[in-house]
Amino acid sequence: MEKIELEIIGLSYSQTQTGAYALVLGEKVGAKRRLPIIIGGFEAQAIAIELEAMTPSRPLTHDLFKTFSDAYEIQVKEIIIYNLVEGIFYAKLITEKDGKEVEIDTRTSDAIALAVRFKCPISTYEFILSSAGIILDESTNDDGTSDIENQINEIEDELSETTSPSSKKPLNYADLSNEELNARLQSAIENEDYEEASKIKVEIDKRNAN
Repeated sequence: MEKIELEIIGLSYSQTQTGAYALVLGEKVGAKRRLPIIIGGFEAQAIAIELEAMTPSRPLTHDLFKTFSDAYEIQVKEIIIYNLVEGIFYAKLITEKDGKEVEIDTRTSDAIALAVRFKCPISTYEFILSSAGIILDESTNDDGTSDIENQINEIEDELSETTSPSSKKPLNYADLSNEELNARLQSAIENEDYEEASKIKVEIDKRNAN
């Protein structure tokens, strides 16, 4: 499949999820579609620090990974957002050492935090942009610059129509099968919803004890 290169458009505090941030990626060329991704505060901080060329008092986890890779001459050549399942993006690192290429699965937020440190391309595929991409009208401020904050807010309005917690009824985990529980547990972990993951784990442990 042909890859589409992306760039970071903006990063803003999420208006729809407490403690989360909205990271917006956009096509470098073409239709200029936007790809919104909700990420955790730690990963947002890691991305923002590198984008703003700030130096933390002590190395963050992603800085340690970069230092470790440099020490052992491991290059991160590219990160690819390769799948989208039930609202969760899947990414991988394309790494190289001594001419040997290795793919490493990773959370998308971590992949972006590493991409800005290694200054490597961020790519995805057409089917992901077709299903999750959003095309926005170009709005400008009085000084003629693009209003990224308004774009992010508009994107979050789109997302909230389908992801708002108030629109979902509480689940009775006891009514779910083991396969459904495990799938929801993985989804909760990937989405960093550790409160739900904990509740699901309690139900799984209860069944395993019987």
